[in-house]
Amino acid sequence: MTEKQDVMNACDSHESGKKIGRTSLLDSGEDFEVLDEEDIDDDPPPLEDAGGGKGNNSEESEKKNTDSDSDPAGPMDEWMDVLGNGQLKKKVLEAGEGRDSRPQKGQNVKINLKTYLKDGTLVAEQTDLSFTLGDGDVIQALDLTVQLMEMGEKALVQADAKYAYGVRGSLEPEVPSNSELSLEVELLEAIDAPDLELLPPADKIALASLKRERGNVHYQRADYAFAVNSYSIALQITESSSKVDISPEEENELMGVRVKCLNNMAASQLKLDHFDAALKSCVSALEHEPENIKALFRMGKVRSPFLYIVSLFLKNCFLKPLGFFSLKVLSLKGEYTEAVKTLRKALKLEPSNKTIHAELSKLVKKNSEQRGAEQAMYKKMLGNPGGSGGSQKHQATPTWGLSWKWLFGATAAAIGGVALSVVIAARN
Repeated sequence: MTEKQDVMNACDSHESGKKIGRTSLLDSGEDFEVLDEEDIDDDPPPLEDAGGGKGNNSEESEKKNTDSDSDPAGPMDEWMDVLGNGQLKKKVLEAGEGRDSRPQKGQNVKINLKTYLKDGTLVAEQTDLSFTLGDGDVIQALDLTVQLMEMGEKALVQADAKYAYGVRGSLEPEVPSNSELSLEVELLEAIDAPDLELLPPADKIALASLKRERGNVHYQRADYAFAVNSYSIALQITESSSKVDISPEEENELMGVRVKCLNNMAASQLKLDHFDAALKSCVSALEHEPENIKALFRMGKVRSPFLYIVSLFLKNCFLKPLGFFSLKVLSLKGEYTEAVKTLRKALKLEPSNKTIHAELSKLVKKNSEQRGAEQAMYKKMLGNPGGSGGSQKHQATPTWGLSWKWLFGATAAAIGGVALSVVIAARN
């Protein structure tokens, strides 16, 4: 009787723990394996069973153990260090439907979300929030942790500002700069993304515009790499083939979104100093709209940094008489010509644009500095670093004359050496 009562008490305490306490995730004290950010898609390592089945062989306890095995979320009081740096942690509040129900990157998910500041202030509550997992549609804290949630699971996420709204904070929701956040998340749904080939044109335009707008948000927050990612996704949508009829008007609208994405991508790539990539983006935009002012302006701007960098390089290094420098300058003269030509074309289309005026003036000034560096280098190579143009011309003749004399002497010596070798060979 006493033994039976002990078993019943153990079961009651197990159920009350399930309702209230949520036993610790790993009673043995074993930590989660540290996950790298790029490995976040993978399931975390299976947990050791740390608390169940001490000498309880009854059918009821076996059933409970079976139920707990089918619930991979396990005990719920333990924090998971998602990235291993202590800046992004997740804790299960209510278990979900099992590991197999976890969403995959690229799926469209729907969640309920409550956002709190570190002091507990509720700043936002959103129901049925939908986004594509892994596309950067939401803050990193959500993109990284929702992948680890099970369907129906409720979780608490603690995120450092780095994985939330950063140093700039946010106006909507109203989050101050450098704020740590607590997020209460419930995963409601995860479905595969629609087939772009079968997507109606209006929906395709709306989806591409949504991704582009998200890129604009990243750009405004100076997250230029994330902005490039969002614009790339938008471009993939606009460039995807379609098995659905599309009208000329819809085709033009889709093309307009594509050009905007290319322009914005070029701006982001310029901020990242990815000049070659930015140039390709401008060229692609101009293929669709040859007189697009933004694309022309950015193309001119793309080329000018190369000239400026090399002009500074030459200014500091022209005393070294290396032919490589002069070759480099000659190759970049074409870039300068194209840059000025492109900016003047943009200015012709929009004469009142002060930004284009300023960039063109800046480019002309940089080119003037470069030409001065070239002239100084050439004077040094000709042996007259400080002389005027006239005296340089006057001194150039004896320099070349001396060179011819040396060449003639070297040739004569070579011929004499050959003759001497022939004579010695004949004697032998």
